[in-house]
Amino acid sequence: MYMAETAAAGTVDGTASTDGRIECAYCGRRFAERELLALHRGVEHAEELDEREREAFDAAYGDEEEELRHFRLKALLALMALYFLLLFAYSVFG
Repeated sequence: MYMAETAAAGTVDGTASTDGRIECAYCGRRFAERELLALHRGVEHAEELDEREREAFDAAYGDEEEELRHFRLKALLALMALYFLLLFAYSVFG
């Protein structure tokens, strides 16, 4: 569904290539997801973005921040669990 919208939108959203990837209208780089394209544009082509592309970047950036926050929390909890598991094993078997 999005690929058809992308192809119709042309330079605003990029163009869909034959392998299903979305191509950046500014540099020609290809991306598998539109969120990755929005993040790329916000970082690499920030001065060329219009309001719609800026909003897409801000939304994708916010989503990415939230996912990273959840990953960091899960990694911290896993490390804490491993620490206490090893501490417990050392106290029982050591």
